[in-house]
Amino acid sequence: MKAMYNRRELIKLSLLGGIGLSFHPYLETFSASSKILTRAIPITGELLPVVGLGTWQTFDVESSKQQHAVLSQVLTEMHRLGGTVIDSSPMYGSSEKVVGGLTSKLKFKDDLFYATKVWTSGREVGIRQMEASIAKMRRKKMDLIQIHNLVDWKTHVKTLREWKDQQKIRYWGITHYVDSSHSTLEKIIKAERPDFVQFNYSIRSRHAENSLFDTARKHKTATIINQPYESGSLFRLVRGKQLPQWAKEQDINSWGQYFLKFILSNEVVTCVIPGTSKPHHMIDNMGAGHGKMPNVKLRNRMISYIKSL
Repeated sequence: MKAMYNRRELIKLSLLGGIGLSFHPYLETFSASSKILTRAIPITGELLPVVGLGTWQTFDVESSKQQHAVLSQVLTEMHRLGGTVIDSSPMYGSSEKVVGGLTSKLKFKDDLFYATKVWTSGREVGIRQMEASIAKMRRKKMDLIQIHNLVDWKTHVKTLREWKDQQKIRYWGITHYVDSSHSTLEKIIKAERPDFVQFNYSIRSRHAENSLFDTARKHKTATIINQPYESGSLFRLVRGKQLPQWAKEQDINSWGQYFLKFILSNEVVTCVIPGTSKPHHMIDNMGAGHGKMPNVKLRNRMISYIKSL
């Protein structure tokens, strides 16, 4: 699979993303000569591409043709470069509806892996919310529904198990985004054996390495990583700083890929879901799933370098 751009295509992308070509020269050289790295969902062996798309804030947009055209291009670039996972939630405003509307018009809509969440209390209210989410995302069956931030998780676990047995969903999971939740996530993994767990992990926020990753691996729970850029603080840290040459020599071509490839070099990570509303950022993110992954020595060097900044 090749992903080369001629100048006309680059100009189109720059206009869609609201940038100049000089802003992201990597676009001019990116070539995906091999397929994106995939990892297995432990419980079934189904392969998922290691880079997907989060929709918090980025897909919560007004119904304007211009905004939707940009987001449609984001989805197209993700798919063209091998990605499938789209993660949303009823917490994310209009994101589910926007995802459903845009993907319904795409030829590859059935190639994607659709994930959303339940974010409310009470069995019947939860059922209504999940049914609404499936309708908004225009799916007959959801690939994955997760319990968002563990809200009323004991109630929703029962419903999600039933729905999986009834084949309304393919997988179910649990999520959170702060270190203090990791011990609770581990307890639930051990007791309830969810198919997926989603949590925060990044080059400066490695609390999950203490035991959460080990627990997920032992109990065959797939992992989805949120907060890979620490809400943008990592980019603020490296603003104006050049990517070290030794990183470029290891197929790391941008700071975004530096942060994502560090995450993906942990082999217990199934998929990372950085959010974006810009096609050129989507291309860059997908590049992290291609080429060499850091080994232990390089991971340590990457950590030390970021600490020195």
